[in-house]
Amino acid sequence: MNTKRIKLPYGISNFKRLVRDKYYYIDKTKYIEQIENNPEPYIFFLRPRRFGKSLFVSQLRYYYGVEHKDQFDNIFGNYYIGKHPTSGANKYHVLHL
Repeated sequence: MNTKRIKLPYGISNFKRLVRDKYYYIDKTKYIEQIENNPEPYIFFLRPRRFGKSLFVSQLRYYYGVEHKDQFDNIFGNYYIGKHPTSGANKYHVLHL
């Protein structure tokens, strides 16, 4: 009997690692497009602990960072935003602290 074990990304806050190591992930990349189309000047991520805020910010870092342009297809190719990139994809220098 061949049972496939699902790897859950508990505590993983690096989007590139999540994709590379094939963790289970429900595609939320469509929200990048929605954020770009949002007319509000400020966006707040008000969610409880352990709800993926850091992972989503990491996702934005890899999506917008010009230094990750050559890895775009490997990271986002299987997700919504990889198939529907916006004009802001890999256009900015992102300061990661």
